[in-house]
Amino acid sequence: MDTGTIPVDSLSGGLDLYRTLESGQSYCWRRSDGEMYGGAKPGDSWYSTVVEGDVIRIRQDDGVLEWESTTDAEATVRRLVRLDDDLEAIVAAASDDPLLREAYDAHRGMRLVEDPPFGCLISFICSAQMRVSRIHTMVSTLAREYGDAIEFDGETYHTFPTPDQLAAATEAELRELGLGYRAPYVVRTAEMVANGEADPAEARGLEYEAARDSLTRFVGVGDKVADCVLLFSLGFDEAVPLDTWIKSAIEEYYPDCDRGSYADTSRAIRERLGGEYAGYAQTYIFHHLRTGE
Repeated sequence: MDTGTIPVDSLSGGLDLYRTLESGQSYCWRRSDGEMYGGAKPGDSWYSTVVEGDVIRIRQDDGVLEWESTTDAEATVRRLVRLDDDLEAIVAAASDDPLLREAYDAHRGMRLVEDPPFGCLISFICSAQMRVSRIHTMVSTLAREYGDAIEFDGETYHTFPTPDQLAAATEAELRELGLGYRAPYVVRTAEMVANGEADPAEARGLEYEAARDSLTRFVGVGDKVADCVLLFSLGFDEAVPLDTWIKSAIEEYYPDCDRGSYADTSRAIRERLGGEYAGYAQTYIFHHLRTGE
């Protein structure tokens, strides 16, 4: 077992691991107490995920971020929870907006995540009209049923299914697992990636709106889901997914940004929230409004 620690006070803007991993950005992590997205903070529980066959566990305790893994994982941990982002500078450069400032002050240390593209894509296909806890359960079930089992430190962990593994599932099987009408979307999207027809990672090198359009090729992926994948997996920090909470924020706080269409409203709210890091602003506002904290 490899282990390490990263002092939180060495990170610009600090770190709130709980809010980072349980703010609706990611469904690829599990909590050792089984209470992920249950509303309570984790105490001394570990968060775990599997990346490229390696189990990674992390937790925040007494001013440090601890990690344990099957390999030397510090660089991967830094990438997955974006520890090298200059969060202090991002917050300082934000637009002078009362709601945004309130959200930044309330949730200081929350960072964006960088999930693997395929797992992120499937997670947000499953997200339609679902609470965050239910989405997490769906994604965990897919890993348990179709991913590979890995033994680490006396525990069993599961990889997220590869495109080939998930493409081998049937629509009926996925419906039985609770995916409902999302089942054919998941199967067809997995098939598209497995057979080389499309790959979500291809969007990484495109201009932002072209990248969003490229992701809507996948079955069950509209503009909002595409924006989630761009923001939480592919490094498009300007992306602002227009979900229910952000639409409510636009209606109440930014009505002049409502331009009638997704594309035009997206451009307007991105500009209002600061452009380059508008996705950070969106994530803070989303979490602030959803939790009422």
